[in-house]
Amino acid sequence: MSVATRSARETVEIRLSDGRSRERNPASILFLIALWFSLFFGVIVLVSLIVDTAISGAGRFDANLFTNYESKLDKSTTGFRAGILGSIWLMAFTALLAIPLGIAAAIYLEEFADRRSRFNRLVEINLQNLAAVPSIIYGMLAVAVMGLLGYQFKGIVLGGAIALALLILPVIVITTREAIRAVPQEIRQGSLALGATVWQTTWRNTLPSAVPGIATGTILGLSRAIGEAAPLLMLGMAMVRWDPSSIESKVTALPMQIYHLSSMPQEEYQVAASAAIIVLLVMILGMNALAIFIRNKFQKSW
Repeated sequence: MSVATRSARETVEIRLSDGRSRERNPASILFLIALWFSLFFGVIVLVSLIVDTAISGAGRFDANLFTNYESKLDKSTTGFRAGILGSIWLMAFTALLAIPLGIAAAIYLEEFADRRSRFNRLVEINLQNLAAVPSIIYGMLAVAVMGLLGYQFKGIVLGGAIALALLILPVIVITTREAIRAVPQEIRQGSLALGATVWQTTWRNTLPSAVPGIATGTILGLSRAIGEAAPLLMLGMAMVRWDPSSIESKVTALPMQIYHLSSMPQEEYQVAASAAIIVLLVMILGMNALAIFIRNKFQKSW
């Protein structure tokens, strides 16, 4: 191979590796303009909606929004205490149901399962498909589970937690598997060479090394669940005006209250719903920021 040919090939490889293109033909320039315009238009629309919602609810950013219940007498002081506390209860029990099961399933599939088994291949395919299933389907499945458990009324903390746990379970399994897969094989081989069993290697070496990725995936899954209303609608959750006290208490959630009040004709309810939307958005962005912080703080370079 000549020196000129080798130099040209290395130049092409460098350009491909850094993702930069030197093409300047009209088609590529037109595509680039369309791509940036689409991104700019989407961001502008999103920012406009958020700003408009914040302006609409600006008059209700007060303590009553967090401490009061929904009021039919004095609509200007209606609050979302029941929805906020209900969301906290739902997230707590959703995490208890989904995180241990999701991590255990990911460990089995990644470290112990026989990839040549027909059953495990079927599980792999279904796991990828479940991540794209509409959220309302998980609500229907939760209704069936609650019926099998013998509950007549499904809109309780347990029912909502089951629906949201089923919703985020595929996300937790997939992200945990990716985090475990990112751990170098040399760590496993070194532990096995010292006489540790596969389980000891997984528990003491692989899992601690994958904790940042696992934590990031679970927090992102919970941040998705906290904003879901479709599965809870299928459970028939009512607009309650009290705090949940047990796993069998009737409960509502912040998205459910927003949906309910935004459909009311009274202007006071519309303003309160706009303020609650900003509160929910801040909660979701806060959880996403926490996931990014954990990833950047504890991520390891192998």
